[in-house]
Amino acid sequence: MADSQYDIIIFGATSFVGDILTGYMHKTYGTNGEIKWAMAGRSESKLQAIKSKHGAQDVPHFIADASNEEQLKTLADKARVIVSTVGPYALYGEPLVKVCVESGTDYCDLTGEVQWYKRMVDKYEAKAKETGARIVHCSGFDSIPSDLGVYFTQQQAQKTFGEMCHQIDMRVAKLKGGASGGTVASMMNIAKEAAKDPKLRKELQNPYSICPSDHGFKTRQHNVGGAEFDENVDGWIGPFVMAAVNTRVVHRSNVLQDKAYGQDFKYSEAMMMGKGKKGEKRAKSMGRMLKWFMIFAAIAPTRWLLEKFVPKPGEGPSPKEQEEGMFDMRFYGQTPSGKKIIAKVVGDRDPGYGSTAKMLGQAAVCLANINKDEKAGGFWTPASIYQDDLIERLQAKSGLTFEVLGS
Repeated sequence: MADSQYDIIIFGATSFVGDILTGYMHKTYGTNGEIKWAMAGRSESKLQAIKSKHGAQDVPHFIADASNEEQLKTLADKARVIVSTVGPYALYGEPLVKVCVESGTDYCDLTGEVQWYKRMVDKYEAKAKETGARIVHCSGFDSIPSDLGVYFTQQQAQKTFGEMCHQIDMRVAKLKGGASGGTVASMMNIAKEAAKDPKLRKELQNPYSICPSDHGFKTRQHNVGGAEFDENVDGWIGPFVMAAVNTRVVHRSNVLQDKAYGQDFKYSEAMMMGKGKKGEKRAKSMGRMLKWFMIFAAIAPTRWLLEKFVPKPGEGPSPKEQEEGMFDMRFYGQTPSGKKIIAKVVGDRDPGYGSTAKMLGQAAVCLANINKDEKAGGFWTPASIYQDDLIERLQAKSGLTFEVLGS
């Protein structure tokens, strides 16, 4: 809100990623710099500990619980943008979205829970358009590199060839980082919900599930569910665990940009597994592992067993693992006339936490600086609202690079 006391309030500052985000914001913007920001969480002692850890004692903080709408409304009235790190969002996220929508306060998060995304759009988009609240889910590793990577590739294709790509395939070349407890918990919750709800299982098969109902897309999308040989990389590929949300966000971005990518645009995601028999074996192993994880997560007894061995929410890579982590994503585009382009997006920290925190921080700053007259209220995607501004910020302040490898 234009007359708000703070540009940004981090809600969930004591969570694993909230802790990293707090440190990043303090290191980048200080206490009383160009960005006025504050912290919020449900525990006074934990907030004080996080402030002490980062030397951020002068940063204001507020007490608010994810289930207390009165406390959340007080936060929303103080901020232009609320950043939420409190997940799984399907379990804890709705009250804050509701309050921000009703207050006309902008909001972003790092959810990768596509079923919850759709529920929020269905319930609150009409009200958001009325109040002017801009809601931007998936502003972390899900789905900024994918969504802005496609956007960047399309802009470069337009500049080089005078036409956009009618097909782009993203392939993960490298991915290094510790397992994310939040991501695992979200995946297990999706599997649990889907096991109980046939309608949700059908919805999760729809590549256009979060697009507006009048999207009109009919093109069949290819989902890489097992081992495949891919001519783009001249090697084997396997399923990428984040593809289920990233692909849907990209298609929504296409709609929100007046179908700039085309009515028949195709998009897929997968992981490079290598060449020859070794690559094929790795690809098949990845497919089996992901398949069995989702099966076990859907059944109560095996889900209970899994929970004993996987990272819990709030658990994740050590600072050393975050520093040594990285990701490298390649975008293989082809235009309707047959011209080809390859782009690359690289991040310099582990994707789930170190890079995500920096992406989320800059997304919030970007959102706080976008005029309400320029982008109206509603449920936006990273590529449809942040665009070139965020690409510039990510390269300047978040350790990401966007570049064209060839055409």
